[in-house]
Order: sequence, then C-alpha cells, then structure tokens
Amino acid sequence: MSDVVKIEIAVALSKAQLEMGVAAKDKSNPHFKSKYADLSSVMSACMDALGKHGIAVIQPFIIGEDGKNYVDTILIHGESGSQLSCRIPAMNQKGDMQGLGSAMTYARRYGLMAMAGIAPEDDDGNAAGQGSQGSRMVENSGPSIFDLIGAAKTLADANGLIPQVNAMTSNRQQATDKLSAKVDALGGAYDQSAGAFVKKRVDETPFTDPQGEQS
Repeated sequence: MSDVVKIEIAVALSKAQLEMGVAAKDKSNPHFKSKYADLSSVMSACMDALGKHGIAVIQPFIIGEDGKNYVDTILIHGESGSQLSCRIPAMNQKGDMQGLGSAMTYARRYGLMAMAGIAPEDDDGNAAGQGSQGSRMVENSGPSIFDLIGAAKTLADANGLIPQVNAMTSNRQQATDKLSAKVDALGGAYDQSAGAFVKKRVDETPFTDPQGEQS
C-alpha cells in the first residue's frame, strides 16, 4: 500500500471521527450490577459517520495459525481501496456455541471501538462469558498497597504529634486555671467594694417612714 493511499484512508477516518459520538451505556449486567455499551450502541456511535466518508466495516471470524479464535475488524476505504485492521481474541470460556457467540460479540465491540477511536461513556470492561473472577477481584480488592503505606505513614505522623498535643493541652489547662483564679480574685474585690459602697450610701441617705416623717 502506497503512502498516498494510506493518507487517503487516514483523512477519511479523521473526518468521520469528528462526527462520532460516545457509545451509550444502555445495557445492564446483573452479574456485575453495572451498565455497559453493547455492540449496537457502539455501531450507532460510529457507523453513520464511517459510511458518510466512504469507509466500510467488516468483522470476519478467524481461526488463527495457533488454533485460537479471533475476530478481525477491517476498515475499507471505498475510493482508494486501502484498509486498516486489527485482530481481537474471541475467548470462549464456556466452550459451547452460546459462549462462542458471546465472545465474538465482545471481540467485535472492542475491535470496532479500537478502530473507530470511540469509547463508552465510561468503560466498565465487561468480560465475555462467566469466567470473569479476575475482574471481580480487581473491583473488590479493597485498598491497594500504596493506600496501606500512606495510611501507615499518616498514623506514624499522628503518633509523633501526641506528646505535642498533650503538652499543648496541659499548658492550656494551666492558663485556664490561672485565669480562673484571677477572675475569682477580681470578683471578691468587687464584692467587697460594692458592699462598702452600698453601706456608705445607706448611712448617708435619710430614712423616711411610711407616715412621711424623717428620722
């Protein structure tokens, strides 16, 4: 394939990609309790734009030289005849036709997303068939080793601050006690002063009985 032909399909694909959307995650997987974009959603996101710019898509099922199953995704530019392709393993973990069909669908979905350059709203990485314990272990594995190291460092730092916190608490209590003593002293002095003032005013004020006679 000449460089000119390669450029032609690249230009057509880049124009098509400008018109593509994201693949809507409109299907639910009860096994994982999550949503995912199925093959029809991926095709809806890209096929119109590819066709508009003269790019056809074929996805044949292939048995490789190693005896394993694959799905090829091939983009063919009609005007120049140039092609781009990728190969995705179709891993049939169930070992029956239903499992093979599921594996082919997944391989077509991922192959088309890879070649068109689109993605689901957020990729949940659903795996074909029932043999997906590895994905579940990754999702539910809890804190990573880096999280644990960070938590241990934080705990160590906190332990190092404990003496400082205790000292600050002790100093604060001492300051509070001193302030309370000063307040009590001032309160006692005020009470004595107020009492003397009241007594003086009483002594200086003439007494008038109810009959209006001054004593």
